[in-house]
Amino acid sequence: MTAVQEQVDDIDLGELIDDGSTTSSQRLLVAMTSVAIIFDGADIQFLGIALPALIHDWSMPRGAFAPVLAIGFVGMMLGSGVAGIMGDRYGRKRMLLASVCLFGLATMAMSLAGSLLSLGVMRFFVGCGVGGALPNATALAAEYVPTRQRALAVTLTIVSIPIGGTLAGLFALAVLPNFGWRGLFLLGGLIPLAAAVLLYVVLVESPRYLSKDPARWPELRAALRRLGHAVSNTARFSDRAGAPKVRASVRSLLTSDLRRDTVSLWAAYVTCMLAVYLGFNWIPSMLTGAGLSPAVGSAGITAFNLGGVAGSVGGALSFARFGSRLTMVAMAAGAAAGAFVLSTIQIHPASAVPPIVALLGVTGGLINAVQVTMFALAAQMYPWQVRSTGVGTASAIGRTGAIMSSYVGAWVLELGGSRFFFLGITASMLIAGTALAGISRHIRPHTR
Repeated sequence: MTAVQEQVDDIDLGELIDDGSTTSSQRLLVAMTSVAIIFDGADIQFLGIALPALIHDWSMPRGAFAPVLAIGFVGMMLGSGVAGIMGDRYGRKRMLLASVCLFGLATMAMSLAGSLLSLGVMRFFVGCGVGGALPNATALAAEYVPTRQRALAVTLTIVSIPIGGTLAGLFALAVLPNFGWRGLFLLGGLIPLAAAVLLYVVLVESPRYLSKDPARWPELRAALRRLGHAVSNTARFSDRAGAPKVRASVRSLLTSDLRRDTVSLWAAYVTCMLAVYLGFNWIPSMLTGAGLSPAVGSAGITAFNLGGVAGSVGGALSFARFGSRLTMVAMAAGAAAGAFVLSTIQIHPASAVPPIVALLGVTGGLINAVQVTMFALAAQMYPWQVRSTGVGTASAIGRTGAIMSSYVGAWVLELGGSRFFFLGITASMLIAGTALAGISRHIRPHTR
């Protein structure tokens, strides 16, 4: 049912949105934030997918590309932190669109690279755009829907990262043999630029962000109508959650009541992202380096991502019944167990491929599920006034794990091959699960 406010001039946004019904318009807007993140997830993985071709064409060792992979994560760290704060200050929709345009243009520019330096410069800007999109898409999805639907809405948005990675793998299977890695980067950057035009037309700004400035209330009324709520032209707005009391900043996340949960969340982000990006960056080259074909490498990373889609949605749905603490700790433990089993398998040219790919799907599914649902947890942990800042800062801190993966992956593969590689993932997920268990502001099971 559409919420009707035609005869009411004073509207409480908390009552209207947080406690209201879910409309088809709200679902459409959440779906459109997911579109932005699909391209986000695809563009950041194109380099890892193209890495075997680059190693061949440029006659360079695998380790030579570690700094290029790492600089992308530095960009993601900077983009997440800066764009998260700017989203709270200047608008979530505006920063999301700017981020999509940035990583699209930079990905296209990577097709012109002729050296590690030029490739690294463009990779840095891809990272800035990818990092900046995540906190603002998370905040928009969270603020489009009622509280009871928030975890699922955010998860369905952020789960588009592994969906994008899956599509990137399939896209590469068609593009790489015909157009090479340059064609992959060119086409992979052009498509999100076209999508940004559609997002500009369809998305609306966060209602709570618009409510801060009475001069923007006409825009707020239009946004609420787009969300399926009928409001009068004279409507005035209040919010039981209160007006912003502090300027969005990292300091606001470390107040006495938030400090413990913030630090625990940061620890979980770092270690989980280390595990995620060990997979994203190194699975294709690990498998091909062990003597398996490039097709197996593409299948392995596709399974790693595709499992994440099912795992993430299943995890978010489990929040309603079991709450986020039990669900997320169990997923982290399962991921660690799956990685440990993979560490016991000898991978060589004669290895049976289906069991390896299947285990990569299960393990990758659980690892991705923990990462994706952490965005839903962060969106629920922090008040709306600093939601983009909280999500963006956690994501930025987590990128240190992604940066580490560029070097840790090369190091463990040289040290002990696939066995040490998967033992590293096992340890990372055990630490992530322990940190998640220590957070007090978990999403509680829904009761009726």
